[in-house]
Amino acid sequence: MDWIQISDGVAAVLLVLGALMSTVAGIGLFRFPDQLSRMHAGTKPQVLGLLLMLLALAFAWRAWVWVPVLVLAWVLQMLTAPVSAHLVGRAGYRTKHLKKEYLYVDELADVVASHDDAGKPAASAPDQRTVPREDPTDHGGRD
Repeated sequence: MDWIQISDGVAAVLLVLGALMSTVAGIGLFRFPDQLSRMHAGTKPQVLGLLLMLLALAFAWRAWVWVPVLVLAWVLQMLTAPVSAHLVGRAGYRTKHLKKEYLYVDELADVVASHDDAGKPAASAPDQRTVPREDPTDHGGRD
């Protein structure tokens, strides 16, 4: 076996693994029950799947001139995926589009309760950010 056959074999394996990771991310988007779980499924395996596919391209093209472009694409994905997931999660939390029964610890409740809608500290909000409080409007699923 020569270098070309080895690099083509590595590229094929990496492409299949990258496609599987992207497929797992897509399946997770449909199967998970709430917004936060779906965001986790959409960002974590997708970033790894993209890395595997970019590595496969590097092996398949066998041209080092493309490596900086592939690295740049992956770095931009690594910068944008967590930030966009964080913003979508925070917006979903503030607009009450998540299921609180799936949360183990709600660390954002005190921060949201102590700030108004504009993000400024509320004048009457107690500063108890380390102690989770119960939601007074939540009746434990009994409505």
